[in-house]
Amino acid sequence: MHLRPSPSLLILSLIATGCAGTTPATTPLAPEASVKPGINTSYLDPDLDVDAMVARFEVESREIAASRDAIAAAVGIEPGDAVADIGAGTGLFLAPFATAVGPRGELFAVDIAAPFVEHLTQRARDEGFANVRAVLCTEDSVELPPDSIDIAFVCDTYHHFEFPRSTTTSIHTALRPGGELFIVDFERIPGVSRDWLLEHVRAGKQTVIEEITSFGFELVEEVDVAGLEENYALRFRRR
Repeated sequence: MHLRPSPSLLILSLIATGCAGTTPATTPLAPEASVKPGINTSYLDPDLDVDAMVARFEVESREIAASRDAIAAAVGIEPGDAVADIGAGTGLFLAPFATAVGPRGELFAVDIAAPFVEHLTQRARDEGFANVRAVLCTEDSVELPPDSIDIAFVCDTYHHFEFPRSTTTSIHTALRPGGELFIVDFERIPGVSRDWLLEHVRAGKQTVIEEITSFGFELVEEVDVAGLEENYALRFRRR
C-alpha cells in the first residue's frame, strides 16, 4: 500500500516550511547543462532498428533481462497503482507491470525514442493490455501530468538522463505525495567494473544517491534483488 499523508500532516508541513498562505521567494535555477552530450543520439534516430534493439535488450545474457521477474516483484506494485516505466525501451517490463497494476491501474511506458513508443503501443495491443499508455518524452522531461503516478521505475536508464536534475524533477512532479522512485542501474567501481561500464556510465551509486536526494527525494532502502551483480536497486520516496 502506498500511504498518503493526512490533510492535517500536510498543513503542519506547510506551516513548518513557511509555505502556508504565503509564496516564499525563490531563486530560479539556471538552465541545466548536459552531463553527457550525445548519449541519446542513437535513440533519437527516426530509423532506429527496433528489432535489433529487442535482440539486444531482451536476451537472457543481459542481467536485468535474466532477473526481470525478481526486479518486477521487488518494485512492490499493487493492483490499481499507476506506474511509469521511464526508459521503457522495447517493453521488457511491459507484461509484468501491466499485469501487476491490473485493469484498474495504469502503466505509462515512457521513452525518448519515437520508434520505441510506436513499438510499445503495438506490443500492448498485441498482448491485450488496454491499461498501457506509451508516452514520448523529451531529453529533460518525462512528460507526465502532475500527481499522476504512484511509482516511477527507472531501469538502466538513469545514466542516460542527459539532464538529470530536470528529468528527475519532472518525475517528482508526476509522483503523487508519498510516491516512490525505484532505480536500477549499473555499479561503477574503478578497478572492478568492466571498462565499457566505466566509459558508458558517468556516475557511481553514491553519486546517484546524492543527486536524487538533492532533487527532492529521500532514500528508503537499497533493495537486494536476486541475480543482480553488476546492477544495484534503490528505492526512494518523494519528499
